[in-house]
Amino acid sequence: MRVLFFFATLSLVSAENGLDGWLRYAPLPYNDQKLPAHIVVLNTTEASPVYVAGAELQNGLKGIYGTHAEVSHEQCENSSSAAIVGTVEQYQIACGSLNGVPELDEDGFWLSTWGNKVQILGQNERGALYGAFEYLSMLAQGNFSEVSYASNPSAAIRWVNQWDNMDGSIERGYGGSSIFFKNGAVVDDLSRVTQYARLLASARINAAVVNNVNANATLLDQENMKGLGRIADALRPYGVQIGISLNFASPETLGGLDTFDPLDSSVIKWWSNITDQIYQRVPDMAGYLVKANSEGQPGPLTYNRTLAQGANLFAKALHPYGGIVMFRAFVYNQLNESNWKADRAKAAMEFKYLDGEFEENVVLQIKYGPIDFQVREPTSPLFANLFNTSTAIELEVTQEYLGQQSHLVYLPPLWKTVLDFDLRVDHKPSLVRDIITGRRFNRKLGGSAAVVNVGSNTTWLGGHLSMSNLYAYGRLAWDPADDSQSILQDWIRLTFGLDRTVLDTITQMSMESWPAYENYTGNLGIQTLTDILYTHYGPNPASQDNNGWGQWTRADHTTIGMDRTVSNGTGFSGQYPTEIAAMYENIDTTPDNLLLWFHHVNYTHRLHSGKTVIQHFYDAHYSGVETAQTFLVQWDSLKGKIDDERHKAVRRQLDYQTGHSIIWRDAINDFYYNLSGIPDALNRVGHHPWRIEAESMLLDGYKQYTVNPFETAAKSIAIVTISNDTVGTATTRLNFPSETYDLVVNYYDLYGGQSRWQIYLNGKQVGEWLGNSENTFSHTPSIYLDGHSATRIKFRGVKINKGDTLKIVGTPDGVEPAPLDYVAFLPQGVID
Repeated sequence: MRVLFFFATLSLVSAENGLDGWLRYAPLPYNDQKLPAHIVVLNTTEASPVYVAGAELQNGLKGIYGTHAEVSHEQCENSSSAAIVGTVEQYQIACGSLNGVPELDEDGFWLSTWGNKVQILGQNERGALYGAFEYLSMLAQGNFSEVSYASNPSAAIRWVNQWDNMDGSIERGYGGSSIFFKNGAVVDDLSRVTQYARLLASARINAAVVNNVNANATLLDQENMKGLGRIADALRPYGVQIGISLNFASPETLGGLDTFDPLDSSVIKWWSNITDQIYQRVPDMAGYLVKANSEGQPGPLTYNRTLAQGANLFAKALHPYGGIVMFRAFVYNQLNESNWKADRAKAAMEFKYLDGEFEENVVLQIKYGPIDFQVREPTSPLFANLFNTSTAIELEVTQEYLGQQSHLVYLPPLWKTVLDFDLRVDHKPSLVRDIITGRRFNRKLGGSAAVVNVGSNTTWLGGHLSMSNLYAYGRLAWDPADDSQSILQDWIRLTFGLDRTVLDTITQMSMESWPAYENYTGNLGIQTLTDILYTHYGPNPASQDNNGWGQWTRADHTTIGMDRTVSNGTGFSGQYPTEIAAMYENIDTTPDNLLLWFHHVNYTHRLHSGKTVIQHFYDAHYSGVETAQTFLVQWDSLKGKIDDERHKAVRRQLDYQTGHSIIWRDAINDFYYNLSGIPDALNRVGHHPWRIEAESMLLDGYKQYTVNPFETAAKSIAIVTISNDTVGTATTRLNFPSETYDLVVNYYDLYGGQSRWQIYLNGKQVGEWLGNSENTFSHTPSIYLDGHSATRIKFRGVKINKGDTLKIVGTPDGVEPAPLDYVAFLPQGVID
């Protein structure tokens, strides 16, 4: 039953920093609704999920509606105004027979809310806690519906993968330092870990792998194993189990053996002993995550052993304890680009030939697409080729290639393109979501894992709006058939309140964000055209090619795209079942949004839309930018409806995104215009009548600098101060009509310094800013003038007269030489 709302507008809450995420329990009007006066908790052990569920219910009722419900543990409360929480078994022991409750799956729960009598019963204690959070979610959204229903998970595996390093850094982490590790050891204060467990449990996530897949063997030394026990203790009250990533070579690097051969008896004994020691400290450990023989990581192929033999080494050690091995199918090596049959997308298919050779407690963790978390990929064909091996889909809440939390990108619509895709195995319905849950091929294990690099930042991920992706991941892991917009709207109400305008506005922004990002970065299946050799953030399409990493576009002066057909290309399309293979093999039936993934075509090739490929590129990049500009306008309309602290923080990021989307647009369009020589039919690309190039201004203390890659500076030239202790000035006389403009400056904000700029009109200062994005934004900073460091700042409503003198003063700091690219004066309504 959907939420029934009775609030039109609500008073604002005090400033918030994001630490509570969607579990704010923000006050709402009581409105004479029936609420339980008592809470009966059917477990007295304080570290148990049922006990925690009682505390959450008490705190939630007090926080949301200001009511105090007494908690009792001694007996079953027969009053009609009680909320009873526990397992089905605990209820039957304490309260007697139970009618109407169906048999529940593991972690499932029953929720019944009739009047002010509430029953929250789990198949296990974790399920009971999930039911308590479900009830509180209803109350926090103003929903007093009378319901009686069971909710069961689609799959047993609902994990997150942290990429935390032992030194406290986080690989692809955009939300601060690790909450788990520091200086080679587990941190002393694990209070943030408990808070994180609370968020995970409320989204029904049941395990967290706490260290990087590129694992450090020192995690397994004696002191750190004790620390893992402490982490497990912090997670356990919320029903979240700990998992750990392993370095395959640990027997050699840590254990002092002369081999890590998975069939060597000493190696087998070493891993068995390590596993025994871990379970002595963590008796409920979920299992291991293993990345082997990929991107330089050690693995069984070193000894000519199969990947199945490598996985089974750990599976056998875990088997007595019921643990699971999540073995990543992300296994590839560098390739020879001159070989047109070479294709990284085919790498994972080697697991097809090992199907049936894995132990029952091995689950292959398969990225949703064949490459690496791109803005759009076809479904990995490996899902359709494993009939006797359990599988889990790997997603990435961390926006590694998708804006790194500095760009708003709501990811579930992307994930749903894969989860809802029908692979038509044996010409039968074969939705990916039914394969990973084990239903399609009758597997006992399966589910989801997501890279979620939360950090010490109070927003957890580096931005308030990015938390929608974590919440939605948990919801989709529980039920991958769920609707991404409905999930989003639940998150909005829980995070920002029940104002209808807030709900509609953030819904529109979020649902438009992934298509917009795809448009202004990489589209038609060409992948995310970011710099894959450096930070994975800003534009650098050339970095995709001329290297062995295999994320090739194969773009030249006349053609673009990978030929992955069987008839003339790499043969990748033939790895799909017959119906899907035929669709992708034929250029006429391949969807336009994946054309360049499967086919190598001329820039003048006509799409189904009638546009040429190159014109679509130009148009899409302009369209994406136009959409991105609306995000800030929409968010500004919510001022006064959202607390100032969060409103300002999100506004700062959206303002940045409006500028960086233009940097992306210009870089990609300029690159392909330069490569193809084909002009934009609308004469936009390379035509910017409102800009003044910095190098064309009168320079004092500044000098010209050629930017690489060339497309990340207008006309490839910027200016930098002549030394790091010289103040530079750039001056020009304005020739624009006299009126009011938005004044835009495109500059570069490098890591390693915080330059300062002042801007003057006729000697009067009209703007000033500091190059401190490394402290204010979440993305990985850059030490170069490039598409990562390129930044735009806008000063709105600046009145100028024709002939006025503009002067910019740049004061360098550290290694940052106060770089500038151009200035623009934009009339009302002009995006640039």
